Amino acid sequence: MNNNPNTNKLLISTAYLGSVEYFAFIVQNEKAIIDSGEHYIKQTYRNRCEIYATSGKLSLIIPVIKVNGNHTKIKDIRIAYTEQWQKVHWRAIVSAYNQSPFFLYYRDELEGFYLNTFDYLLDFNLKITETVLNLIGIDNMIEKSVGYIEKNDSDRLDLRNHFSPKKKPATVMPEYVQVFSDKQGFIPNLSIIDLLFNEGPNACDYLEILNLH
Repeated sequence: MNNNPNTNKLLISTAYLGSVEYFAFIVQNEKAIIDSGEHYIKQTYRNRCEIYATSGKLSLIIPVIKVNGNHTKIKDIRIAYTEQWQKVHWRAIVSAYNQSPFFLYYRDELEGFYLNTFDYLLDFNLKITETVLNLIGIDNMIEKSVGYIEKNDSDRLDLRNHFSPKKKPATVMPEYVQVFSDKQGFIPNLSIIDLLFNEGPNACDYLEILNLH
């Protein structure tokens, strides 16, 4: 299903365990291209994701090294390991989702990303995104560009700046049961792992039926 009939090529930014909306756009388009040549933008989903913890929404942030300061291209952003962020992130994910219906079913496929190191953020994000798509059962093509893609390329739907933790998505998301929703209510558009761990095989159908805006 594709709610964007004018394009079959999607241009997006890289994302760390991207949001439900992010993955819905990938699922509903035939091909997704991640811009490797754009400048890194801080406080975005490029190096953070949001999960549902016991206290509510929790941001998990990958520390990075900007080798050229604010002009560093995303392909050159390195992951910092001066702090044990992998251990912190995985503990938070386990704490948040170990009671979800499908956590044990998928955990082994994801835990390795928190035991092994990647030099570059783009490579880490791409690999974990491909893994999640595989778990969902989606074989959409996703690849990184060779360099920066100009905005006037009308052959692609440009959503590089569409996904942001600072703004509420226009897409209305049907509620599904979350681990702590009985206490704090439904929180939409969290990281894709919230949908995956709670809905399992139904995650693909959920992504396909969203009326994206």
